[in-house]
Amino acid sequence: MISKTYAPQEIEDKWYSYWIDNKFFQSKPNPDKEPYTIVIPPPNVTGVLHMGHMLNNTIQDILIRKARMEGKEACWVPGTDHASIATEAKVVAMLKERGINKRDLTRDEFLEYCWEWTHKYGGIILKQLRKLGASCDWDRTRFTMEPDLYDSVIDVFIDLYNKGEIYRGHRMVNWDPQARTTVSDEEVIMKEVNQKLVYLKYPLVDEIGEALTDEGMIIATTRPETIMADVAICINPNDERYQHLIGRRVAIPLIDRTIPIIADEYVEMEFGTGCLKVTPAHDNNDYVLGKRHDLPIIDLLNEDGTLNEKAQILVGEDRFVARKKIIKLLEESGNLVKTEEYKSNVGHSERTNSVIEPRLSEQWFLKMEKISKPALENVMNDTVQLLPPKFKNTYRHWMENVHDWNISRQLWWGHRIPAYYLKDGTMIVAKSKREALRKAQHEYQLFALTEEDITQDPDVLDTWFSSWLWPISVFNGIKDPDNEDINYYYPTNDLVTAPEILFFWVARMIIAGYEYKGTYPFKNVYLTGIVRDKLGRKMSKSLGNSPDPIDLIDQYGADSIRTGMLFSSQAGNDLPYDDKLVEQGRNFGNKIWNAFRLVKGWTVDSEIPQPDSSALAIQWFESKLNQTLAEVHDHFSKFRISDALNSVYKLIWDDFCAQYLEMLKPGFEQPIDLNTYDSTLDFFDRQMRLLHPFMPFISEEIWQNIIEREANDSICIAHFPQAGESDQALLNDFDILFELISSIRNLRNSKGISPKTTLPLAIRTDSRERYESLETLIIKLANVEAIRYVTEEGEGTSFRVKSDEFFINLADELDVESEKENLEKELAYTQGFLDSVLKKLSNERFVQNAKGDVVEKERQKQADAEARIGVLKEALARLG
Repeated sequence: MISKTYAPQEIEDKWYSYWIDNKFFQSKPNPDKEPYTIVIPPPNVTGVLHMGHMLNNTIQDILIRKARMEGKEACWVPGTDHASIATEAKVVAMLKERGINKRDLTRDEFLEYCWEWTHKYGGIILKQLRKLGASCDWDRTRFTMEPDLYDSVIDVFIDLYNKGEIYRGHRMVNWDPQARTTVSDEEVIMKEVNQKLVYLKYPLVDEIGEALTDEGMIIATTRPETIMADVAICINPNDERYQHLIGRRVAIPLIDRTIPIIADEYVEMEFGTGCLKVTPAHDNNDYVLGKRHDLPIIDLLNEDGTLNEKAQILVGEDRFVARKKIIKLLEESGNLVKTEEYKSNVGHSERTNSVIEPRLSEQWFLKMEKISKPALENVMNDTVQLLPPKFKNTYRHWMENVHDWNISRQLWWGHRIPAYYLKDGTMIVAKSKREALRKAQHEYQLFALTEEDITQDPDVLDTWFSSWLWPISVFNGIKDPDNEDINYYYPTNDLVTAPEILFFWVARMIIAGYEYKGTYPFKNVYLTGIVRDKLGRKMSKSLGNSPDPIDLIDQYGADSIRTGMLFSSQAGNDLPYDDKLVEQGRNFGNKIWNAFRLVKGWTVDSEIPQPDSSALAIQWFESKLNQTLAEVHDHFSKFRISDALNSVYKLIWDDFCAQYLEMLKPGFEQPIDLNTYDSTLDFFDRQMRLLHPFMPFISEEIWQNIIEREANDSICIAHFPQAGESDQALLNDFDILFELISSIRNLRNSKGISPKTTLPLAIRTDSRERYESLETLIIKLANVEAIRYVTEEGEGTSFRVKSDEFFINLADELDVESEKENLEKELAYTQGFLDSVLKKLSNERFVQNAKGDVVEKERQKQADAEARIGVLKEALARLG
């Protein structure tokens, strides 16, 4: 018994458990099948499902389910990323709630808490993906910190170091004071902020540091808290205002130190006061300038963004507190000239939102110029395709201007850098302390050395340094480069991800693929858009504009969410999310369910013959189905997933439910013939298989109820339907049929005539054969009498469909005088409308000054009104 209403909450868990129990998602290398592989973009182990995940994983599931139904060995590998910065932040917050400070713990003690957090919360997002219907091979779930993947990362580091591609050096880096670690350029988000531009005077001094007069250099800065780290004042050598001061010295306000005035063409004379304070430790450009002039470096900030002893004043104060206090001190000392409100772009950490500090630090780097060349070349020549291709320009810009990759992070949670130091500073890169000891003993003849004499580098590797190996390491392709899985599943087929990590992750995976497997890691990269709210804002917890995906699934069902997310989601374009899209998905599910209940509720009589109208309807829908299947396959081949869904939606809602079922449904309590019934169930079967990748739950429920299925059978392993032949001439005829039926129904509605009233119909056409073949359907759907064909103008109301003219004599059904009165009113209104349009078009100023499309619209209004007036006059003439 099929329930009256579709209740997704009652069937989704049932079918997902059924799929898992029967291992439909499991995959093993099969030489008799073509592999189709997707690796999941591993979400953070600390994460929970958000709307971006919903879109991304829905698309992946659609692709993998379709491939599975096409008979391919479909393998979707799930997993999570250890997310060094994010996880440490979560664990530190947890410890704070327990009254524990990370700085009071040993490294091993802290890592125990990290593992505790991971085991407790790490599987949440993967469990949530099950609610969405994700058909991953869960037995293959990987985690970037599990032993095999950990070893793979360390092996790659050692290999690249031995090749001379990894080095250790002092560089200016992006420092996150909250996380107390470096972050890459790509993890710095520029935000416009309101600041104060502070103008202050540096007094000129003599050789012994005594102030000469009130004369001084006026400097404008947004960072007065760094003046104590200034090492020079720089001017342009061509600036006549200051040329006489080159070589002189000024005193830094508030502290007892003087600095020189130097010249460099880097300074723009027109910007600000034309004077630049040089602070090499706290600005990238100043660092370059300082190196060029051999200036000292003074770093006055601690790791946490507080001022250290080198600042001399306000030691221990947070940088932003110090900024406010120094402005007040400058005012009290007489060195403050003025302040102005100022807007500028300031870098923020993507992970913590803390303002980034440029900082000189010793870090580990991977040389990128040579290793990245194959990844640039093979995207540019479409060996790896970016979809949509508009992102190739962004990719090329990044890769042609690539910088060495800072791969070290000052954290404890992550893959620890395999570098070991002897007490004399000698460094040995090795897989373990024991191996480092053996190297020290054999290479340096230090046989008395013990493991206690060796210290490992405290830093861990950038999280991306593990995830760039993901398509290889999930199949153990680094540790065991010739194993069965890597040889069968690699390279993978498609990657679905977000454009914002195109360089972070996608480019680096391509680099690793060519470096370690000699080929690309995936053939296609489908780049989704960003899910935004109705106001165009990116969804975020802080804005409170992001619904909880699990709440949405509980309310609407997973199928509704999946289709709702896709209805307006073109590749690479942002998705304007609205609950109405999800409601549309829910309505679609209800439409399908009610149509199925209708068909299964018919009484079937195998003795009655099939009506001609039903046979014709079946012939038409067969062609329509095949036409749509061809469209869908074409959309998939071009990764137009949203377009494919919309084609399926139109087929089921408009063509099947609104047209086909209407053409053949029997009268009240009348039976239907067996041939028509069987054909309709067959159409249902094929449509559900077509729908399955998009809406897996309702399609499985209906498919299982179409006929009695074998035990352990499922739509998810049934064949995806293929396109057959379409009769285009028949499809064209039916387009005319539907327009004709619509015109007759609209006429009834406008005249208030009941659908039960049979109307006379006359047709004037040069294609009589077409309408004769459609007569049974015209009579049934429009409720007309036997059709007459005329060569002259017929009686009654007329209308056109394409080049043919149709006449319905409503004299017996209408009050002629009332109808004439209505027509005359409409004629008068239309004539008045036409007069107003003509008046506007006769105005030369309007025609000359208005935009071309505006004028063209007015001319179209004129043409439409004139045509309508002609029709109204003809109708009045017929009524006498």
